[in-house]
Amino acid sequence: MRLHLLERSQRLSRPPDDVFPFFADALNLERITPPWLGLSVLTPEPIDMRAGTLIDYRLELHGIALSWHTEIALWEPPRRFVDVQLSGPYRVWHHTHTFSPDGDGTVMRDVVRYGLPLGPLGELARVVLVRRDLEDIFDFRQREVARILGA
Repeated sequence: MRLHLLERSQRLSRPPDDVFPFFADALNLERITPPWLGLSVLTPEPIDMRAGTLIDYRLELHGIALSWHTEIALWEPPRRFVDVQLSGPYRVWHHTHTFSPDGDGTVMRDVVRYGLPLGPLGELARVVLVRRDLEDIFDFRQREVARILGA
């Protein structure tokens, strides 16, 4: 299985202490995910975000309903956190979120390492669909985060 990398960064006009709490609310993922994914958080509220927190989601991708089960593997407010997929559409999903001070603002960085199931068929799906879908999802996310938190 090949691992792939998706990296994004953006500058926000607020300091990390103001930005991090938005991401500490797991329900905000629904706000920054494109509507065409139909993502919903299934884990009952309140969700106590910390290392070891488990979160369940439901989404629909290309007409296929999917369940996604993740764990917060690292929790270091207001600097960073990591979520990993325990079960879901990827063979590997490891998403590091970092929040670095930048003057009076924050540079927010996403680094996603992912791998797909199904060997060569999964790689073909990545080239044809998955890579573009992930770029579209993270483009949407970047626009929404800037709109909500200020770029």
